[in-house]
Amino acid sequence: MNRKNKEKTESFLMYALFLALAGIMIIIVLQFNSVSKTLVILFTVLLSFSGVFYGYVIAGMDFVVLMTMMGIISLAGIVVKNGIVLMDFFVLLLDEKVHEKGVKTHDDLTLDEIKDVIIESGKSRLRPVLLTALTAVLGLIPLAIGLNFDFFSLITDLNPHVFIGGDNVIFWGPLAWTIIFGLTYATVLTLVMVPVMFFLVKRTKHWLRDRRNARAEAEIAE
Repeated sequence: MNRKNKEKTESFLMYALFLALAGIMIIIVLQFNSVSKTLVILFTVLLSFSGVFYGYVIAGMDFVVLMTMMGIISLAGIVVKNGIVLMDFFVLLLDEKVHEKGVKTHDDLTLDEIKDVIIESGKSRLRPVLLTALTAVLGLIPLAIGLNFDFFSLITDLNPHVFIGGDNVIFWGPLAWTIIFGLTYATVLTLVMVPVMFFLVKRTKHWLRDRRNARAEAEIAE
């Protein structure tokens, strides 16, 4: 691939990545009707991309632009699913807490109550998130290492001629390793960063509300 075609390919893939992130953002906004929740999930998606580069550096593997970028685009859609599952469970438990306490919105709950909900959600969603990520990673390992067998000889001679490598691993290997590295890194981020950032957002909202109320009370007193 010459330099001109390479630049054209990189430009197209970056455009595709931008469109993918934009589509994901629109879907999350429609799902939660909240900008803050959308930004929390998208932040973990962006951080997961750094896991790809860490994985390539630690493993000492070559960075193949075309297939690695395709893997990153695919990774964005996979990672966001875990974030949505976790965030949706936060909202579900918060709705139950709001109904239980008889208040109007989530922001009317205390920070301690929100913290308890976040901890309970993390415990409940830990196993599903880990199992989902583990299933995806294990399923991609044969593609990453180039595990092959001869289907024709398996039918005719009952001998699959299993072997590792081949021409296809050069093409599909970087894509598979990209998703494996990014998903492994992103799973930890999802289980840690999403609850922490969600709590920080709620604490910031409470701080702004208390400050606004204090200012209003000061104006009334004057």
